[in-house]
Amino acid sequence: MSKVLLVEDDPVVQAALVHALTDLGHEVRAVGTAVAALREAGTREPDLVILDLGLPDLDGVAALRMLRGVSDVPVIIATARDGESSVVRSLNAGADDYIVKPFSAEHLAARINALLRRTAGVPRLDRDLLVVGDLRVDLAQRQVLRAGRMVALSRREFDLLAYLARRPNRVIPRRELFQAVWGQPYLGDDKTIDVHVSWLRSKLGETAAKPRYLHTVRGVGFKLVSP
Repeated sequence: MSKVLLVEDDPVVQAALVHALTDLGHEVRAVGTAVAALREAGTREPDLVILDLGLPDLDGVAALRMLRGVSDVPVIIATARDGESSVVRSLNAGADDYIVKPFSAEHLAARINALLRRTAGVPRLDRDLLVVGDLRVDLAQRQVLRAGRMVALSRREFDLLAYLARRPNRVIPRRELFQAVWGQPYLGDDKTIDVHVSWLRSKLGETAAKPRYLHTVRGVGFKLVSP
């Protein structure tokens, strides 16, 4: 039995797919928003994600990019968008397969089985070691070393650092950080992000005035760099 996360906001389509996938022997968890999908993917670790692009809170391609920041779970895009540009954007953002609605349960099942066969036994990226300068972020053990010494981080501080470490030298907007790390809609709550960034800086041995790893890009967000 495979654990499938279904991200589909249409209740009729969602119910039909849940029924079909359950009959095929999969354990299905269904959500209707990108924020809920990111939260589920981070806590339940599905074996496969089926993602619609037309979500109410965030474009599916943007949600896919955020998901790729924290997981390499196989993703099938299941959408009514059949244009070549949509396919290309999705595949470039990290999708493993693309299927256009309407489709039969048998067609979807064949795609799922083929993708699971291709990824079976392949090491998951969440077991990788991320290295930025003398920072070593072990995603499997959820441990951080700085210059060989352990850095004690809270769960949220670790998730924040790990998300940035997967994208070194890239500016990450506040909205993206909040949605991916906190798993909630961003309502301009900069204080929450700023407090956690401040705590993280302190534990990394730096300050906002003299940053080494974690740099603020005013009016945009943050980036993690090698000193």
